[in-house]
This record gives sequence, structure tokens and C-alpha cells, in this order.
Amino acid sequence: MRKISANYLFPVNGAPVKNGYVVVDDNGTVVETGALEKECADTEFYNGILVPGFVNAHCHSELSYLKGYFRQATGMSGFIDQINELRNVAPREERIGKIREAFEQMYSEGVSAMADICNCDESFEIKAGSPLQTVSFIELFGTDPKEAGEIVEGGKRLRDKAKEMGLKAAVTPHACYTMSPELLEMASEEGLKDGTISYHSQESFQEEELLVSGTGALAENYRGRGLPTPPVTGDSALLYFIERLLTFAKAPVEGRILLIHNVATNQKSIERALAALKEPYWVLCPLSNIFIHRQLPPVEMMVENNLKLCIGTDSLSSNTVLSIVEEMKCLQKNFSRITLPQMVEWATLNGARALGMEKRLGSIEKGKQPGIVLIDNIDWNNFALTGESRSRRLV
Repeated sequence: MRKISANYLFPVNGAPVKNGYVVVDDNGTVVETGALEKECADTEFYNGILVPGFVNAHCHSELSYLKGYFRQATGMSGFIDQINELRNVAPREERIGKIREAFEQMYSEGVSAMADICNCDESFEIKAGSPLQTVSFIELFGTDPKEAGEIVEGGKRLRDKAKEMGLKAAVTPHACYTMSPELLEMASEEGLKDGTISYHSQESFQEEELLVSGTGALAENYRGRGLPTPPVTGDSALLYFIERLLTFAKAPVEGRILLIHNVATNQKSIERALAALKEPYWVLCPLSNIFIHRQLPPVEMMVENNLKLCIGTDSLSSNTVLSIVEEMKCLQKNFSRITLPQMVEWATLNGARALGMEKRLGSIEKGKQPGIVLIDNIDWNNFALTGESRSRRLV
């Protein structure tokens, strides 16, 4: 048994507790929580706040070997060019080594679970041996409609391999501009059979231009490479995605749908998603958005709409770190009305719900095994993070 306390305990399922404590057993199961009434010799006390283990709601751990290779502020078109150019810069052994390093660092900094995008099996063995729980989203691409069936079958084989290794996995679509309408529909339908899909949605205004008018840098990039583009709809990329879902399901569409990035989202798109999707989650990856686009989602508008927000890191091809606390600092710096308790909820319980792991993770309450994480160097006057705030796993 360990009794751990700090200046504040953020149980997440309730209000922050001043001088809060948590008792965990040898398996990390929460036995008791409360507020210290006096100093106790058997209590570990830390300066900072105690929070549940984080849920990284969007990562590409396979791309960890690309840290430091990519130019910033290229927009989506330039980013795609760099992915195509640099994807094979390291041998398999080095790529796997970098994935392992990323997992070890994220876990030590408090990540208890992760939604991880997969294009191959290089992360599977690491995941099978890691205490960091994952859902592996087998991401599909393909703009030729005649190849849609074959691509989905390939994705199912990779998903089944992950499941055979004891991993949670699902086929998932990538984005509107990398898929034929047929593949987008088939991949979404197949993924939702496993309960959850993860979809890159409204990641850039280049994506919006492509769907609304068929113009812009992304449209020119695809046409320059002789690739087909999605149909011009005159409306947003998220509405296009929803219309594809409604070809095989009735509204509200069942299943957890993680909408990733959302830089170009707007009120109309949000209202349509809330009406058409039963359980949508909007995942914020602010450092990646700045890295690629020098833009951020309209987070305060998203809060005003009571959206279920989560936090992800994206990859080391589009970020310099895989740190939930650094993502929270970015949000705090750019959106002054966002509070620390809000961000902690996004980074923990909302992410756990998005992955269907809320019975075990996401909040510090009796019977759960969320992991216990310390965030230090808090600005107590403003109840906010500072530039020196760091996270580390205690349990």
C-alpha cells in the first residue's frame, strides 16, 4: 500500500481536493481518496498536483524515427511531400528502437493509454510488452476506387495480427483527401464494427478548400502527382465525411468517432456532427498544428459547444516532443479562458472514454487503476501551469 498526497489532488470525477491524497494497493488499484487533515508519517507528499494517468488520444509512434527531419510551416501539401520523401530514411531496426524509446518516455511521463495510428506492424511487439495500454488504429489510404476492397482486406489482416498478439485494434480511415469515397465508406464501416474509429478531420484550410471548391495547394499537389481528389461538395470536409457514414448507417451513427485536429472546424460542422454522430470526440493536437500550419483550432468555440475534447501529440514528424503537459501548456498560452481542471479532464477521462477504457482509467476513484501522475511547478496564484511544469509517473 502507498498513500500519496500533494498540494492538490485532481480526481477528475469531482472537484480538485486541496491537500488531497490517494491510497493505492500493490497493483496500483485505488483503495481510498480524501483530504489530509494532518501530516502523517506514512504519507508520501509532493509539491504539485496529482492527476490520473494521461490518455494520448492521437499518436503515430511508428514515425518516431523522423524527429528533427521535417521543415516546419509547410502546410499540409508540403508536409505530405516530406512524408513521401523521408519515410524510408532509417532501417527497420532503428525505427523499432525509436518506437521503444517513445513508449518508455511517454509512460514515464504519465501516459497510461494511447490511440496509436499504424501503417505496419513495427509497434506491435513493443505494445504487447508495454504497460502502456493502446488501441492500434490500422490506417487506410487509397484514391483508386477499384482498389478499395483489396485495401480493406489488407487492413483487416494487419488488425487481426495485432489482435492475435493480445492488442486492441481496429481498421480506420485516414482523411477525405487520401481516400476514394468508396474506400472511406468501407474503411469506416469495418472500423466501427470494433466500436471506434479515428479520422483526421478538417486538419487544414487546404483540406477545406479542396472539398469546398476543388482549389488550393492540396488540390494542386494531388493533381500534380496524377492522383484523383474527392468530389467537390461546396461544403466542409467534416460534412463530406458524415455523408459517407450515412451511406451505410442511420443517424445518429453508432460507435466512438475520434475527430483529429479540427483546425478548420466551424459552427455548422460542429452542429452537424452532434446531430449525426452518437459519440463524437474532438482530439486536439495543438503543437502539431503549429508545427505544420502555424494555426490552431477554435478551442474556445468548441468549449462553448460542450464538445467532448481530448488531447493528443501526433508524431515526431510533426512535433518536437510527445508530451501531454507540453500540449496543455500550448493550449493555456493560446486560450486564456481554458482552465487547468478542464485540460486535465480532456487529457484523462475524456480520452479514456474515447477509447472505451473509462472503467479502469481516466479518474482517481476507488477500484480503478489509472496510474498516478505528478505535475509540478504550478503557478498557485493563477492555478495554472508554468514553463517549468513537468509530469512524472508515481504509480
